[in-house]
Amino acid sequence: MTTIKDVAKLAGVSISTVSHVLNSTRFVSEEVAMKVKRAIDELEYKPSALARSLKTSKTKTLGMLTSSNANPFFAEVIHGVEATCYELGYHLVLCNFGQDDQPDIKKQASYLTTLAEKRVDGLLIMSAHSSDQFFRTLEELTVPLVILDCHAPVKNADIIMDYPELGGYEATRYLIEQGHRKIGCISGPQTLSPSCDRLAGFHRALHEASIPANPHWTIEGSLTAKSGYQVIEQLIQQDSLPTALFAGNDLMAIGAISALQNKGLRVPEDISIVGYDNIELAAYTSPPLTTIDQPKWEMGALAAKTLIHRLENEKTISEIKTFKSTLVVRKSVKKVH
Repeated sequence: MTTIKDVAKLAGVSISTVSHVLNSTRFVSEEVAMKVKRAIDELEYKPSALARSLKTSKTKTLGMLTSSNANPFFAEVIHGVEATCYELGYHLVLCNFGQDDQPDIKKQASYLTTLAEKRVDGLLIMSAHSSDQFFRTLEELTVPLVILDCHAPVKNADIIMDYPELGGYEATRYLIEQGHRKIGCISGPQTLSPSCDRLAGFHRALHEASIPANPHWTIEGSLTAKSGYQVIEQLIQQDSLPTALFAGNDLMAIGAISALQNKGLRVPEDISIVGYDNIELAAYTSPPLTTIDQPKWEMGALAAKTLIHRLENEKTISEIKTFKSTLVVRKSVKKVH
């Protein structure tokens, strides 16, 4: 392997001069710089990323901690992060610590420590399960942070997310506009700020339309298809059923559709359903799912750009950057009179 010593010898200069040319840390005459660059090309010298990181305290590497990249929503966001990191010359180290309904909190803490010790330049956090202790730990970190899809109480972090309350409101409002008055909700865990906000939007839409919320038709799921299926099994045991459901994410909506069909109920003829996220699979369910679209790839790209901008410009002021989600109408909602 060619070393910096070989380059210096061929160019007839000192090792420190080669280092200054590579890192632009001191003025070097154009003539000398050209000698160094010709030697680098001739020897096909590639600077060691580790050695450069030890000199500059930067690794051009970002860490990302997520609940589960098996979740289609998370996976689509990660694609945006990864593509943007590659485009801007950064590497991405991805750690996930469990499934949405089975988080491993010890693994979460362990991965966070590992990423910090591996000298990543910054961290992206996208976790469906985060405790107050976890947020306190984030505040103690010295690396720049970007948190996705969560109103996290972390003062030193940028936040990237949509308007979840407005999304829940618009989903429910659409059901009301289609004539539904008996409307239920499969909410996400109320320990998570996006799930709380989407449920709040659901209640706001009902309140504006003077429709009483039936507490028996509002059941908490865990953001998985399995939990959506189980919620329907609970609803079926009740004396009456809603004519429409708003699900707090697409996976729960897809699980609900499967359960309804297995119970002999038709979507949307018997029960209409609206989801949230617009994961790619939503367009291919039977029937195709009406849902609230979050621009997932764009969210991931903006998160990566925001973190890299903070790193390269030594920005210290934190911001909340939001996207407006939109309703995507497909075939899972029936108009009633």
